[in-house]
Amino acid sequence: MTVDLFIPCFIDQLYPDTAFNVVKLLKKAGVDVEYNPEQTCCGQPAYNSGYWDETKSLAHKFVKDFPGDRLIVSPSASCTGFIKNYYSNLFSKEDSDYELHLSLQKRLFELTDFLVNHLQFTDFGANFPHKVCYHDACTALREYGIRSEPRLLLSKVKGLELVEMEETETCCGFGGTFVTKFQAISSAMTEQKVEHALNTGAEYIISTESSCLLNIEGYIKKNKLPITPIHIADILASGW
Repeated sequence: MTVDLFIPCFIDQLYPDTAFNVVKLLKKAGVDVEYNPEQTCCGQPAYNSGYWDETKSLAHKFVKDFPGDRLIVSPSASCTGFIKNYYSNLFSKEDSDYELHLSLQKRLFELTDFLVNHLQFTDFGANFPHKVCYHDACTALREYGIRSEPRLLLSKVKGLELVEMEETETCCGFGGTFVTKFQAISSAMTEQKVEHALNTGAEYIISTESSCLLNIEGYIKKNKLPITPIHIADILASGW
């Protein structure tokens, strides 16, 4: 099987090692990977800010960047959930790309969903001897619908101890543009999320969403706290 790889803006610009680890994981699972370097943002930030015309331009480009019938895999439920749930608001039946966008919505998968539910590949032989907790990102849980998949993958990692934190399904305070429009509320939510993580005694806080991790990391670094945010792909690629 060959899949197309969609790397979201946050990972491309700030966490490129995570992107390379996704390729590493897919190859170990027996999947060949194609990457189109012309790909850009899916348009979610613009859409959430009310710039629908600008988003539509990005959406038209996006569907053309992933032609054909190959499956598309991405290490972000936020971006994949946005494309699956909201691109239909941007394309009318009169649009030349209407059929393309319908095809793309059906071919696009978040990484942990793809590994667990489509490949049935859950054990990479990873080794990560640390106590960790998992953050259920809002979009991963509510927009895309993953909860058990990341936990199943983590349960196969040698040496890893997963502990559940209080209110794991509560937002970390990022929320896209929410973090800038409502900074005081966002900061309080991030503080609460990190406190819950620290109360577990975990050394790492894991998520499928780099945007959440970026937000959490900012608070942790500012306050010099003894916990490290990390993407699940980086965990699964450890130790081999």
